[in-house]
Amino acid sequence: MRARRSRAVSLLVTSVVLTGFLVPGAVAQPDGGEPVPGPEAVAPAVVEQAADRAVEQAPDRAPDRAVVDLDEISAEPPVRTAPPAGAELFGADCDTVIEGSQVTATCHNAYPETDLLRLHVECDRWWDVDADSAATAVGPAGRIELTSRCWKEVRSAWVTHQRP
Repeated sequence: MRARRSRAVSLLVTSVVLTGFLVPGAVAQPDGGEPVPGPEAVAPAVVEQAADRAVEQAPDRAPDRAVVDLDEISAEPPVRTAPPAGAELFGADCDTVIEGSQVTATCHNAYPETDLLRLHVECDRWWDVDADSAATAVGPAGRIELTSRCWKEVRSAWVTHQRP
């Protein structure tokens, strides 16, 4: 199979372009052919000597050096301040289970305040009436079970909390 003329021309142009990218790197090489070392090859002693010369030339603009006096470090950790008072914890923990058309919410109030709970059930069918239960009080360390139902499928159910 013979190569087309356009393919040969594109290969030639590509090789010329790639050579153009490589030439500046070849020109930047030193005469010995060894690569020029980067900043990671500089010894730490050379950096220290350069910093000392900079301080001698301009003492008012001395570079910042981290010097730690071990006598100034206390043996005890610093005292932490008390965290800011956040919002008071409130509200019973509820688990809601949907089985077919029946909804059951089991709630436990682990806080020292009474919580008024309401179970809300949204039914899936447009003709099925949604249900909102009456507020039921749950005292500290109390448990309660709230139930409701739809005629057909349940779309969603949730429990709301209210302070008395």
